[in-house]
Amino acid sequence: MAYSVQIGAVRCHILSDGLHYSDGGGFFGLIPRALWQQVIQPNEQNQIPVDTRSLLIESDAGLILVDTGHGDKLPPKVRTRLGMDDRTLRLVGELARAGFQPEEVDLVLLTHFHGDHAGGATRWEAVDGSPPTLVPVFPRARYIGQRLDLADASFPNERTAATYIADNFRPLLERNQLEIVDGPQRLASSVRTDIAPGHTAALQVVWVESQGECLLFLGDSANWAVQLQRLAWVPAFDTAPLQSMETKRRLRHEALERNALLVFQHDAQVVTGRLVPGTRDPEFHPLLTQPAHFDASR
Repeated sequence: MAYSVQIGAVRCHILSDGLHYSDGGGFFGLIPRALWQQVIQPNEQNQIPVDTRSLLIESDAGLILVDTGHGDKLPPKVRTRLGMDDRTLRLVGELARAGFQPEEVDLVLLTHFHGDHAGGATRWEAVDGSPPTLVPVFPRARYIGQRLDLADASFPNERTAATYIADNFRPLLERNQLEIVDGPQRLASSVRTDIAPGHTAALQVVWVESQGECLLFLGDSANWAVQLQRLAWVPAFDTAPLQSMETKRRLRHEALERNALLVFQHDAQVVTGRLVPGTRDPEFHPLLTQPAHFDASR
């Protein structure tokens, strides 16, 4: 479901590539199920619903899209395992509901190269009966990714091979459409990135700042809202869990100081919220929530 928010003079759209199923232990790591199931109830297979959100920003530098979801290249067996329906390019459908087409996107920021963030960057296309080739989903866009994360994606190991798929980014490199950068970037007068290491070596978060208001797209620095409140709740997916904790501590402090609107990428229930001072640690107030639409009998 798409949502629109106004940050000063900048219009932002929170889009979704849809819910999928994932093992709850992956998202909550060492935290016992008895604790995290109070946040989201798993099914008998220990699966929880997970959203896959992107952020579309109408900036003075053009239309900026942050992350691309799974896309439509996943094999049927994988789609079935993830509980994904038969719709293809669900993010593109959300884009259309917001009033835009893929050809209008000027810049695609890939927060990192995991499949659920970069999978929708490319698609298969067959012309006049010729064998299908991989092409960019956003044909005019300049794609941006971090050098350290691209290095990890290009040379995966046994732990990461399943999530780093060359078809998601190699065609962009071959077309000179993927710009490799180092460190924080200024994407527009009101849009910048920051490096938030822990989940990956150079994970990018996105700040939108205009007329004294700001939005922070947290990406995988805090998958679920509860993980920003409880710093020790670190996903098993994070490559450097202790660094993840310190990154969340820093982002939490900055968001509280600036009263930032927080956007969560994977939380199936909480879309946005803000931090407020608490007796010891900041407390989180959800603003936009949604039902998870989860079939617990699956």
